[in-house]
Amino acid sequence: MSIDQITLDVLWSRLISTVNEQAAALIRSSFTSIVREAGDLSAGVFDRRGRMVAQAVTGTPGHINSMATGMIHFLDRFPIEDLKPGDVLVTNDPWKTASQLNDITIATPVFKNGRLVAFFASCCHALDIGGRGLSADSRSVYEEGLFIPVMKLREEGKLVSPILELLAANVRTPEEVLGDIHSQIIGNEVGARQLLSFLDEFGLDDIEALSDEIVDRSERAMRERIRALPDGEYSYSMTVDGFDEPIVIAAKINVAGDELTVDYAGSSGPVPIGINVTLNYTRAYTTYGIKCAISPDVPNNEGSFRPVKVVAPEGGLLNCSYPAPVGGRHLVGHFLPSAVMGALAGALPENVIAPGFDALWDTHLAGVDRASGKHFSFTWFSAGGAGALHGKDGLSATAYPSGIAGVPAEVIEALAPVVVRRRELRTDSGGAGTSRGGLGQTMEVEVLTDEPYLFSGLYDRAKHPAPGIAGGHDGAVGHLSTNNGVKVQPKLSVVLPPDTVFTLEMPGGGGFGPPFERAPEQVLADVKAGYVSVAAAKKDYGVVIDDRRWIVDEEATAAARRSALHV
Repeated sequence: MSIDQITLDVLWSRLISTVNEQAAALIRSSFTSIVREAGDLSAGVFDRRGRMVAQAVTGTPGHINSMATGMIHFLDRFPIEDLKPGDVLVTNDPWKTASQLNDITIATPVFKNGRLVAFFASCCHALDIGGRGLSADSRSVYEEGLFIPVMKLREEGKLVSPILELLAANVRTPEEVLGDIHSQIIGNEVGARQLLSFLDEFGLDDIEALSDEIVDRSERAMRERIRALPDGEYSYSMTVDGFDEPIVIAAKINVAGDELTVDYAGSSGPVPIGINVTLNYTRAYTTYGIKCAISPDVPNNEGSFRPVKVVAPEGGLLNCSYPAPVGGRHLVGHFLPSAVMGALAGALPENVIAPGFDALWDTHLAGVDRASGKHFSFTWFSAGGAGALHGKDGLSATAYPSGIAGVPAEVIEALAPVVVRRRELRTDSGGAGTSRGGLGQTMEVEVLTDEPYLFSGLYDRAKHPAPGIAGGHDGAVGHLSTNNGVKVQPKLSVVLPPDTVFTLEMPGGGGFGPPFERAPEQVLADVKAGYVSVAAAKKDYGVVIDDRRWIVDEEATAAARRSALHV
């Protein structure tokens, strides 16, 4: 089948609208704020060979890219000749999909005239999966919840009830968990109906020829971008908090012609708690970092992955072996795009982003609601500051690289016995630079309970800040405190007294470029907006501000900068 450019554009647009409809149906029918408000999901369409052809515009790289490279495991277990109309497949195997038991992937084969023509799949973060709950203090994956191998969730249209019964019996929030599973099934069905209508309209038997065209063009475009890079090796290493000891993430990128290899040899070894990462997730965030730097406009599918190879020592931190604990794997995996960007800074200094807070701050609470007397279990995600770019300040309180949205305080308070007493941007938390790092945020939270409650915080960058790049300064580290002095260690669960009010001060992003090259007028605007204090304006930028009249003292600023540069 030969497809001309105009026809290809039409077919591609229809395919994208189809997966967007799939994602919209899933989001609108979801039972949880994790999917509805935060958008912790992915959705995509695959051809008969299990190749991802297109993804919805929503979703996280950890889900979509893991799902893209994980579909082959579904086909290994259930070859297409063994599947029938009405079948639905499911798994949360961390080594085959998104590296965490909470992330459930559901795949639905699509049939036209009795022949399998495509798959729709989605991955969502389940509110609960049993075990210890969302935490990193497990010592093996066995403690982290219910492990679902690749299996049928529906068989010829009939639900496999024992699976749902097992789930309901092993999770703390069965209504929400099972509700979101049904939402995933519905989303896939909506996508399938749209695809069949699309095939009929254009007289196509399947999407194989269209898939070939899309995948091949994406691969060629990706290879062109890699070929434009100077051949050679580019390295970068970064230290993050880890647990008992700091963790080093070391990335070495080798560019050879139109192929690129990212090697994580030299990174830290495995750790005894749940922040280890499976290779599938390592690949997911590495390929995302590469695409952000060199090819953000190239469609994200099988073709764009082909020229990029990702390797990590077997059994190590970034390629952990079963049954390593992985519940908090994002506390390492989310840093990989920054490691990639740091390495590529040598080849593309104007295309990279300085490291930011990177790893989402996940907060999980469980206890007894004072008003209703019922048990509750609730999780939300929060963001610090993103790193700065060449010529552009970092985004504040924005979840890069995960892309997950912050949940509004009103939603948190409506779904759990929680009061968000304060939520604001952190002044001076963004690293100084020609472009300033994004600001972290502060949240002060009270739990409305008369009994001790479980607190679990998956946090990082409380000791090691986001480093600046190209002369930019580091962002501020995060901080966790309580009103009663109870010590809380990030990454471990703890039972807090009922009168505890805890405060999360999230990290800021690294700056880009020398701070003294930032225009004094921009620094003044930052001070007026509350992003930078008057003291920091002088200390970090050498800008002297008369805060009574809100003007820059140009003579004093010039003298301060001359003095600092001389020193």
